[in-house]
Amino acid sequence: MTQIRIETLTKEAFAPYGEVVEAEVAKAIPINQGYAVRRNGLGTIDIATNSGDVNISLFVAQPRPLPIKVEVMERHPDGSQLFYPLQDRPWLVVVSTNPQKVDSYRAFLATGQQGVNYARNIWHHPLLVLDADSRFFIVDRKGPGANLEEIFLGADQALHLADLPTGAAP
Repeated sequence: MTQIRIETLTKEAFAPYGEVVEAEVAKAIPINQGYAVRRNGLGTIDIATNSGDVNISLFVAQPRPLPIKVEVMERHPDGSQLFYPLQDRPWLVVVSTNPQKVDSYRAFLATGQQGVNYARNIWHHPLLVLDADSRFFIVDRKGPGANLEEIFLGADQALHLADLPTGAAP
């Protein structure tokens, strides 16, 4: 089984696949008489294809058994999909430009203060968390059309993630 090395998630490394969402780097704008701070422009939501509309949801995810196997990939042809963690817990992101080619896969370790916005048509693994009951805020597209394509890798194509960096494992 082929192993995918886990990289640190950075805006530059992830740019071919979408956007890294980091609230702390956006300009802080005081609001509500100084009792709150607003940070605008964290991501660009792409939902206009096929009369789409914005969908906001909450996911509560569970960790997969270690070592993590990459056996399915998905993409959304009609819109982007933004994931933002609601706890400060590291989590994993796996992307590919072509799920049939082993050398097109990349895996990233995201901090609990980083989200990702997968661009339209980017192949990615379903949500991968390291802790039980990990909560995520999701912004994506709802509306007509089939906005989900999945590909299941055969036993001879299955991959697994390299060992997690020290301190990242549950």
